[in-house]
Amino acid sequence: MSADPPLLLVLDLLGVAVFAASGALAAVYAKLDVFGVVVLAAVTALGGGVLRDILLGINPPTTLQDWTFLSVPAVVGLLVFRWHPAVARLQRAVQLADAFGLALFVTTGTATAFSVGAPGVTAVLVGMITGIGGGVLRDVLLREIPTVLRREIYALAALLGAVVVVIGHELGLPSFPVALVGALLVAAVRVLALWRHWNAPVPR
Repeated sequence: MSADPPLLLVLDLLGVAVFAASGALAAVYAKLDVFGVVVLAAVTALGGGVLRDILLGINPPTTLQDWTFLSVPAVVGLLVFRWHPAVARLQRAVQLADAFGLALFVTTGTATAFSVGAPGVTAVLVGMITGIGGGVLRDVLLREIPTVLRREIYALAALLGAVVVVIGHELGLPSFPVALVGALLVAAVRVLALWRHWNAPVPR
């Protein structure tokens, strides 16, 4: 059983748009110009997928083969640049949407790894990197320690979702229900972390 490809494309583009909005907002807060805002939106939205494809030997990266995946972050970046005060007031909604974007990217990244014959441990790491890679690149460009390494339960949620997908694959379970469960787990952990203000332990 599998989802209809057009539906998957729509969901993928929604995830790209949400990640682009978070990257563009970070660029606005850093006082970048319009070009910088668009670049950071694109890096945040597409960086994880590009890293995934590089690691899996997919060349050129999938998101660089379709103008749609390039135009969505550009448009979102311009919209955020123009109306960033309104978008900032919706930051909580953007964070919630980001949780579902993370869930989608992690599960599709893990599934992509399996589609090219990667072993389970590789699929877990690739799935996690697909979800968090864009945010890490965003923070590096802004000369900040990546958020996923210092606060908020983000990478852990991605890792858990990828592990669920891999376990389901190894057990021979139907791929779509397994991906759905993995995505729901990622989203649930991320939303709970936002709601409860959970953070990973740090040295004292």
